[in-house]
Amino acid sequence: MRMDCASAPPSSRPWSAPLSSITRLSDDGGNMGNDKGGRSPACSRRHRPLLCLPLLGLLLGLMQAQAQAPVELGTDTLAARGWRPLAGKRIGLITNPTGVDRRGRSTIDRLRSAPGVKLVALFAPEHGLRGDLTAGKEFPDSKDPRTGLPVYSLYGPGPVRKPTPKMLRGIDVLLYDVQDLGVRSYTYISTMGLAMDACAEAGVEFMVLDRPNPLGGARVEGPMLDARFRSFVGWWEVPYVYGLTCGELARMINDERWIARRCKLTVIPMSGWNRTMTWKATRLPWVPTSPNVKSAETGLFLVATGVLGEIGGVSIGMGTDMPFQCVAAPWLKSDALASHFAGLRLRGVQFSPVSYTPSRGMFQGQRVSGVRIRFSEPDQAPLVAINYYALEAVRQVAGRDLFALALKRGQSFQMLDRVNGTDSVRRALQEGRSARSIVASWKAGEDTFRKKRAPYLLYR
Repeated sequence: MRMDCASAPPSSRPWSAPLSSITRLSDDGGNMGNDKGGRSPACSRRHRPLLCLPLLGLLLGLMQAQAQAPVELGTDTLAARGWRPLAGKRIGLITNPTGVDRRGRSTIDRLRSAPGVKLVALFAPEHGLRGDLTAGKEFPDSKDPRTGLPVYSLYGPGPVRKPTPKMLRGIDVLLYDVQDLGVRSYTYISTMGLAMDACAEAGVEFMVLDRPNPLGGARVEGPMLDARFRSFVGWWEVPYVYGLTCGELARMINDERWIARRCKLTVIPMSGWNRTMTWKATRLPWVPTSPNVKSAETGLFLVATGVLGEIGGVSIGMGTDMPFQCVAAPWLKSDALASHFAGLRLRGVQFSPVSYTPSRGMFQGQRVSGVRIRFSEPDQAPLVAINYYALEAVRQVAGRDLFALALKRGQSFQMLDRVNGTDSVRRALQEGRSARSIVASWKAGEDTFRKKRAPYLLYR
């Protein structure tokens, strides 16, 4: 995905085990507060049986809380059915590290041990099977060293973006188990729909193991996709934030005939999830969806500044431990910018002064100042709108029109139009329209979409 532009250290495993960090914490206890003898005073040999109990209790509590997540995922539902819908069938699986059940167990592992199920191939979206590749980096087909299964790239050279007939040969059901962010430009949903199209052509059943929308199911924000600007960072005619689960979106793609022909689609639903729930409310383990989205909260910030990052001219926190969370530059004054944002009285969001030196990206190695975004009521904050209020704030506080400066540099705005899904936003910026009027222009499209999506909703 275009806006997630930093790499992460490669994982040593093809998928994640969220509880492994908890295990390592207990293993590395001797590194915390070491005494002169090199042993932790809390867990020295003499006192370990007694004094390690609080730590052990904490770890067990965390694991118990994880196991008691109120939401059961599509994977959990399928397992509760004894995997019967897959019995006797040859299975292909589109997945990455996010393909886990509510206890953090890999869907790959669960399918391999499921009775009567034959997993024959893996398919990887952008960022690869391990989820550690940088945004936009293509990768070839390979073989999974752990399972020996073929791994087909759906972000490969060519470019290959959907399964080929050869990849689907010998497959009865293609499963989709990938966690996305609820943002149109996040490419996993493009992969899902194109895979549905390929399955329709090949006569292969397509099955979605449903997952929560981390932004919740009530939020609908941003411009609608204009079909003229369809690309891999915006393939479906939905608002920038669309408020559907992947299963609901799959139903809409299929029945609205957004693909050449309808596929045989099965959605395995969740239980315990409702439209008001953001990720935190699910109490599910979070697995990074891509290198820069290490927490569910990061998705909120990606929506708030990702478009601003396409225009450039300011740092949005890349090259720090605050990706997508900032608006900063060497020539910005933190207090003045924070005061301006406070005057806007945007609900559910706060802007506090910040100063930092990015290790890469915009203004690498330079000291920058500006604001850090913090969400007090994430469900109330106008996420997409923040991009445009930030542009306006920089112009009014620092006298710099970032869009106009980008035009002078001869910057191409092709990707900006693709991410927005339309050129109407760019034209409004060129005309010098206010942020408030740009945001207001989306309302009719948002309202129409809410009505259009209603038949496809699976959850209240």
